[in-house]
Amino acid sequence: MEISLPPPTPSTRARETHDDFGASPAKRQKVINGDAIKQGEVVTVSTTVRNTAKGIAPIKAEYLLNPPGSHTNGKVSKGDDDAAGAVGHDSRQEKKGRERSKGQNTARDFGNWQDKLLLCATRATAPEFSPPPCKFGDKCKFEHDLRKYLAEGKNEDLKTFEKDLCPNWDTYGTCEAGWKCRWVSSHMEERIEDGKSELVLTEDETRIRDAEKRNLSPGIVNLVTAQNKADLKKKHFKLPRSASYLRTQETRNEAQKPIKDSSESTESALLPPEKRRLYFGPDTPALAPLTTQGNLPFRRLCIDLGAQLTYSEMAMSMPLLQGLKSEWTLLKAHRSELAPPSTTLPLPQSYVTSIDMRFGAQISGNKVPVALQATEAITTLCPHLRLVDLNCGCPIDMVFQSGAGAGLLKNPSRIEKLLRGMNAVSGPVPITVKIRTGVNRDQPTAEKLLRRLCLGAEDSTLPSSGVSGAAAVTLHGRTRAQRYTKSADWEYIGTCAALIKTLKAEKDATTDTVREIDARYLPATNDGMPWFIGNGDVYSHEDYFAHLEDAKVDGVMVARGALIKPWVFEEIQAGQHLDVPATKRLEYVKQYVKYGLDTWGSDEIGVGLTRRFLLEWLSFAHRYVPVGLLERLPPNIQDRPPAFRGRNELETLLAGDHFTDWVKISEMFLGRAHDNFRFEPKHKSNSYEIQAEG
Repeated sequence: MEISLPPPTPSTRARETHDDFGASPAKRQKVINGDAIKQGEVVTVSTTVRNTAKGIAPIKAEYLLNPPGSHTNGKVSKGDDDAAGAVGHDSRQEKKGRERSKGQNTARDFGNWQDKLLLCATRATAPEFSPPPCKFGDKCKFEHDLRKYLAEGKNEDLKTFEKDLCPNWDTYGTCEAGWKCRWVSSHMEERIEDGKSELVLTEDETRIRDAEKRNLSPGIVNLVTAQNKADLKKKHFKLPRSASYLRTQETRNEAQKPIKDSSESTESALLPPEKRRLYFGPDTPALAPLTTQGNLPFRRLCIDLGAQLTYSEMAMSMPLLQGLKSEWTLLKAHRSELAPPSTTLPLPQSYVTSIDMRFGAQISGNKVPVALQATEAITTLCPHLRLVDLNCGCPIDMVFQSGAGAGLLKNPSRIEKLLRGMNAVSGPVPITVKIRTGVNRDQPTAEKLLRRLCLGAEDSTLPSSGVSGAAAVTLHGRTRAQRYTKSADWEYIGTCAALIKTLKAEKDATTDTVREIDARYLPATNDGMPWFIGNGDVYSHEDYFAHLEDAKVDGVMVARGALIKPWVFEEIQAGQHLDVPATKRLEYVKQYVKYGLDTWGSDEIGVGLTRRFLLEWLSFAHRYVPVGLLERLPPNIQDRPPAFRGRNELETLLAGDHFTDWVKISEMFLGRAHDNFRFEPKHKSNSYEIQAEG
């Protein structure tokens, strides 16, 4: 397919100076430049580099729009920052005073996108003259005249993919969107029988058989029925494990003393069931849970590029129990996430690869009963989960102020109670936790919390209060107050990793003593200690392997680095920097669009949702500076690029930092944006802040 590029908008990214993040000395690096440079060929990176300002990406002078010596080099106005964040977009109507909305990102308004005429559901996939009856008959408010709908009710068909085919029909041989599909002309025909012309949808048997043979049928799992959601909302859905556990805890609180071991019913309510064993290692790079951007299409793309473990977007416990559709949607996964992680290293003896998978769910909650009930609900209704992760690191004000997310770091005993209770009600699904180094700036508290999670509180008097049972702990190397304005503290992460090993020795020393921990309460790991994963500022294979070597963590989780360049997982596999050409990067965009249409549908609504979430991703992806443009390696995720041009027109467009550039890219595959469509990035570019824990 030939792509006609719109006029590019020069990149005018903010160039505000940050603290010194450090950089490796420039040296000879192995670089793969698409097809132009073969693997093993060495590219020389000049050792004579300019003294770029701290926090500024070291782009070669020939690609700078404002070369050294110009009056504007390395500086931007506040207006440029606002433009990069789309603050100046005309559609943004900021409310003042008492009218200002509360909550997160309330000023974001995407408008709406739908057909001019709404086709009745009974006609959506039926032949023109033989649809099922509509129970509303002539009183139905939706359109029943198919030809009128096609002529007047929907936008012109798109012709943006190979042979102008609908991507879903091209893959599966059929299209669930039916007549509403924006590519419907590729899978419809007009048949004439007995002198009568009828419009019908077509299927391709060859494509259907091929999809079945290649196991390509639409593979969305963890689908929760509307009835189950309604039962949750009405509190009709039974959660027996949670009820039993909470009753036991209530009895204990009333008695204010331990319950005797002779009560089998009480003991069984407190005992965690047998858990599946987990594995985290150097060969299992994980994609972090990312709010908004960590959607199903993006996770599929990252798996294609080498991610071994994935997480859902953070789901809130209370909305889950209220049966909120939007919250349960976050827990959907694709069949590609059900395969076990590919490992090449020796595995723990108790770990069974065949029953493992890649996809885990993350939830947040601040109240023990609510979090326990939500955990039991999702492990009951979503059978395809590797683990359930408790978020104790989300810095968003609304979450923090409610006592959830990073707010839990101020209450270690509650974290213990949450993890212990979640373990008791989650069945065979292991429970893990993700934390930050602390709450307040320069006041890390993770060591104290880790000691408590691994060995239990020193004043524990109940046998089941010994340890939390967390199978893994992920530490993000920043405090809540730091957000993303400082580099992740991997030295402190290394200190915590060393502490885990020390705590194991302490645990072993308690053998045959009064405080010996009942093995039934220990994490589902070989040595009774949780796996320890580090997270923060991983942007290249050099970062990844350096952290494994220096911090001695079990595994590494990637967040923003994957949003900016999802092929970071390919770099980790190859052990090399990849200079991905613009055409290849556009192919990744195209693949994301196909996955989006597969997930949300190829109708007007699906196209709009795909466009919206594509733009969310591009609001990060545009920050990528191709390796071939840099004077030294490795790149630093905190470095902000000065205004630059790419090596070709497409590369310049992909580096555009204004939302209109991203809309142009989306229109290559999704056609012209709907008249009512609007977009504003979720994060503010001048702080490089992502509203997610990761």
